[in-house]
Order: sequence, then C-alpha cells, then structure tokens
Amino acid sequence: MIRQLVCVASVAALLCAGIAAAQAPAKPDAAKGQGIASQVCAACHAADGNSPAAANPKLAGQFYEYLHKQLVNFKPQAGKKAARENAVMAGMVANLSAADMQNIAAYYASQKLKPAAAKDKELAALGQKIYRGGNTATAVAACSGCHGPSGAGIPAQYPRISGQFAEYVEAQLKAFRSGTRSNDPNGMMRGVAARMSDREIQAVAEYVAGLR
Repeated sequence: MIRQLVCVASVAALLCAGIAAAQAPAKPDAAKGQGIASQVCAACHAADGNSPAAANPKLAGQFYEYLHKQLVNFKPQAGKKAARENAVMAGMVANLSAADMQNIAAYYASQKLKPAAAKDKELAALGQKIYRGGNTATAVAACSGCHGPSGAGIPAQYPRISGQFAEYVEAQLKAFRSGTRSNDPNGMMRGVAARMSDREIQAVAEYVAGLR
C-alpha cells in the first residue's frame, strides 16, 4: 500500500512538473529579437537602438523589463484601449506576438548606448539642481531618488534615462504632466511632472542628456 502511494505521488509530481514547464514563459531570445527589430523597429530607432532622431528615443542599453512593458502597453489588451496610446507604435506592435515583444526587448537591452549630449550649459546647471535636490518650494521630488545619481535607473523599477535625447525627455515629461501619457505605475511621474514648470522640464531634460 505504501509503495503504491509513493508511486502515485511520484507520478503526480512528474505531471505537475511537466505542466509547470509547459506553462513557464520561454526565455527571451535576443537573436530572434534582432531579426524582428531590423525589419520593424530600425527605421525609427536604428538597428542597434541608437536612434539618430531626437523624436525617437534611444533604446540601446535600456532595461529589458522597461522595454517590454512599453511594448505591451502600446498594444490594446482584452478589448481595452492601449495603456500608452501612440498611433505610430500601435501600428508597429499590432502584429507582434508576446514572444516577439520579449525578444525585441531583450535585443535592445543587450545593445550599447551611444549617449546624447547636453547643449546648453546654463540650462543643464539648473537641471542638475532639480535632478539632485528637487524643488522644495513646489514639492518637486528629486529625480535622483528613483533614477539614481547617474541616471542609471534601477532594473525592473525605474528606467535608465542618462544619455537620452533632451527633446524626447522633455516631450515625455510634458505628456505625463498633461495626462496624455498615463502608463506610469501609481501615477508617480504624473505627480512629479504636474508640479514642474516648462523651464524646469526643459532644464531637467537638458541635464539628463549629458548625464553619465
């Protein structure tokens, strides 16, 4: 009887293990992601993720988790509108499978960033003050609290922003402020940007572009 129970338990364990393995998500494949990126993404973001146009963000070296989240957010889910609405990106992700998005994210995360640069020293100096210390008068939190002193971010939590185009960072901060972009967890970025003036947003964006 005991032997039979042991056998049944062993078979059950094997079956459970097999089901778990079947349900486990496949590991992202950066090589496959490269192939897809070269056909779908390269025109705007470049083959290696170092976009030549400030309107399109640099993706190289960004965290996998963040890249994957954005791709998923651009795509409507379960009959609901996309969490991050963008007509161009909606078209790009429309035919991508879940695995495709994972693979693309893995590929661009593996690439080396060629950082942008600050162009206005005076504006960057103001941005540095806000980035490091915030603005206590208007309750603007210091950017470094989440994105780190060097803008390197924290994997799976806060994206890398150092070396990103100033124009793109400015556009995203204004989008958060207006609410046209709202896929930030717990409204964190919307809460910060809502308290920032145009000048402060421009300054932080300029500083971030040259941050290393």
